Amino acid sequence: MESSGLRAPCSLLVLLSALVLPPTLAIEVYTDREVYGTVGSRVTLSCSFWSSEWISDDVSVTWHYQPDHSREMYSIFHYAKGQPSIDAGVFKDRIEWVGSPKWKDASIVLHNLELIDNGTFTCDVKNPPDVVGKSSYVHLQVQEKGAARAGLVLGIIIAVALALVIVVTILILLIRYCWLRRQVRVQRELRPRSFMPC
Repeated sequence: MESSGLRAPCSLLVLLSALVLPPTLAIEVYTDREVYGTVGSRVTLSCSFWSSEWISDDVSVTWHYQPDHSREMYSIFHYAKGQPSIDAGVFKDRIEWVGSPKWKDASIVLHNLELIDNGTFTCDVKNPPDVVGKSSYVHLQVQEKGAARAGLVLGIIIAVALALVIVVTILILLIRYCWLRRQVRVQRELRPRSFMPC
């Protein structure tokens, strides 16, 4: 009877610790949230990870791509057993593996960016037995070269216009201040003369 009485609190304690404590085998993957590029350039999609286990030879990396305004997700890159593998598709000849799993790096580079490359890229890392965890995603936004320059020129024009408005406002306030000061001085000079006895 006594042993069953002890089992209930122990079972409850084990259940509570399983619910409250985080799992010990959870891999964590990190990427930027947003990356920008211009047509024809290259961009690095950085992906790093943390694993509670030593990095094994069985570590694997998978990158997926989901174009903007689409629900479809495509596998574009795999790394397993020390070998990178680029999947067929729009990035076939444009992906470069620059990661190093032993340094907890799973980054890739996209070359010759195109406007159709806009979308969300997902990095997923597994390091058995550490395979539980969430993927991380980064959104790529590709712009025309001219659009980036036009944005820069527009920014400069707005900054110059604001600076001119500030300078003109300061000049108006200064002129008004000087005019008011002069009016006060003139009134002081006129006051004694008007009250002088004859």
